[in-house]
Amino acid sequence: MFEKDFVSRMTQWRSLRSDIDRSNNPIQDVLDFWNQAPTSRIASDPYDDQTWPNPWEMIKENIYCDFTKILAIYYTLQLTERFSQSVFEIHIVLDKEESDLKYLLFVDNQVIGYYNDRSVDIQELPTLQCQMRYDNLPSYH
Repeated sequence: MFEKDFVSRMTQWRSLRSDIDRSNNPIQDVLDFWNQAPTSRIASDPYDDQTWPNPWEMIKENIYCDFTKILAIYYTLQLTERFSQSVFEIHIVLDKEESDLKYLLFVDNQVIGYYNDRSVDIQELPTLQCQMRYDNLPSYH
């Protein structure tokens, strides 16, 4: 999808969102989709939510870093009927054991971003030091 033109990317992204409403494992489907996106160093400032691209700008720009992939996953889920009533939060956390900064998307009781290839239940997370928390995310539904 990511090597295609803007209209084709929009069409494929819309198809993914439609498929999510019928999927047996929608979060995994979204992770699998966005894990295919090439990753750049920095595409958006995670600490300044006023600079975050909206979903359509993101698809048009087609440049993704670890943070904008979390945004893309949020936008994808939030723009479906299935997840339209879900509670979403984005946390920027420091994993002291791994000495690593992580961007996490909380979706109800699931957490996306601690592992790249799967979500985990919130109870499975180790103790992390929260650097920033966004719980008033923009809604495009």
